[in-house]
Amino acid sequence: MPFSFTKKTSPYPHWEYSNTEYDSLIRIVPERGGLISEWRSEGKDLLYFDLERFLDEDKSVRGGIPILFPICGDLSESYFIGGNKHCLKQHGFARDLPWSIDLLKDKLGIRLKLVDTKDSRSCFPFFFTLLMDVYLKEKSLHLSVKIYNQGQESMPFSFGLHPYFQVSNLQKVKIDGLPEKCIDQTNMKVTNASDQIRILDKGVDFLSYPSNSVKIFDCVSRHVIELIQQEPMDTNVIWTDPPREMVCLEPWTGPRDSLVTGDRKLEIKPDEYIELFTTFKHDSF
Repeated sequence: MPFSFTKKTSPYPHWEYSNTEYDSLIRIVPERGGLISEWRSEGKDLLYFDLERFLDEDKSVRGGIPILFPICGDLSESYFIGGNKHCLKQHGFARDLPWSIDLLKDKLGIRLKLVDTKDSRSCFPFFFTLLMDVYLKEKSLHLSVKIYNQGQESMPFSFGLHPYFQVSNLQKVKIDGLPEKCIDQTNMKVTNASDQIRILDKGVDFLSYPSNSVKIFDCVSRHVIELIQQEPMDTNVIWTDPPREMVCLEPWTGPRDSLVTGDRKLEIKPDEYIELFTTFKHDSF
């Protein structure tokens, strides 16, 4: 079998799942929010990962693929469930909680699992199970997510991923597939996506609703990353944080503040589940 799944301690404790046929691997830190910290495909490391910051557990992670649940972005105010007021911190709590990890039965990928806790129910009063299956395929990383509502009330939520892709030079990045207009999340005003792309090296944070896949072209290394989105996980955020040489290309189910405004808010009825899919591909050009 070309697959292996091993626990390692260096350069930090993690699990490594690899496929020698494609010269690809992922490294996962389930204890730190189910974080996929590294993705290598055809021998090329594709994700940006700030190891020094990661080792400081008092700081939020900068790198890898953090998981956003039960909200993406932040909330402008408290939200109400059954007449009771609740608060959630930016991007929710999933990226801060320990997940479990297992090899899938067919050994073609790994499964990350998160279950509600007493602490999570204090700010998000629902019983849930979240499963994320991660598959290494040729030149691609495929993620399949199932979220189960195991309570007696409908469960509102948003889900997203926050992948950091490394680039050679922010001034030499091209992005295709975005609609003409986007929302600048620094001021929540509608603006031109092309104007935002021109200032990636200054720092951007904008949201859009692409109808097709989105591609990031690194014009120095000649590598391209493609995000293939599937409804309802078809809201897209692009974020840069200079001088870090990376671009976050983030698939979300809905915009920030969704639980307050209702915009693209998803709900799962009691004893039901929802399934979400997204794929990242890489190639050369």
